[in-house]
Amino acid sequence: MSTISVADSERLTRAHREKRQEFVAAPVFGRPDAAASAKLFIVPAGKREVVERCQPLFDVLGQRTFPIGDEPPMANLVKLSGNFLIASVIEALGEALALVSKRGIDRVQYVDILTNTLFGAPVYKTYGELIAEERYSPAGFKAELGYKDVSLALSAARELKVPMPLASLISDRFLALLASRGGDLDWSALALLAKRDAGGETPLRRSE
Repeated sequence: MSTISVADSERLTRAHREKRQEFVAAPVFGRPDAAASAKLFIVPAGKREVVERCQPLFDVLGQRTFPIGDEPPMANLVKLSGNFLIASVIEALGEALALVSKRGIDRVQYVDILTNTLFGAPVYKTYGELIAEERYSPAGFKAELGYKDVSLALSAARELKVPMPLASLISDRFLALLASRGGDLDWSALALLAKRDAGGETPLRRSE
């Protein structure tokens, strides 16, 4: 259920088959509060009958399960691509908030407008509020893990020969955050870079 690389999932699949065992990859979407309240979304992949045997466990952990295919690495690719999309939303929100803040527009009100009109999805509400209020600690998901996941998505993209220029940009943005000693902050702290670039004050400082 960990967020691992597609290559690692392929190795685990082969290793289990060699031992005549079955392997199911079942990564999840959801922050710690969702896990605590059994509201995760689970994306399993593996032989159908084996996934079905695991379903009672999934029912305890999550609110919905989305079987994605017979090959376990498919689930890991879905998870990595999903985390790339979340990181893209965080970067876009950070830049937009840096823009409107420069004009004196209230950040919290701006997010309220966005999430009640154009962008009603939970990802915009959750991360929009974190960024507007600059609640980056304690981390629900550390920036260093965000960097890891985007890097793994890029690795899978290279293997499949799929250009992902935005993922490359976001990977560099995460690397800049880590270089500024922000690795232990929530990954929504990526927005601090946009604020800093716009001349705003942030707690970030470069490594000496």
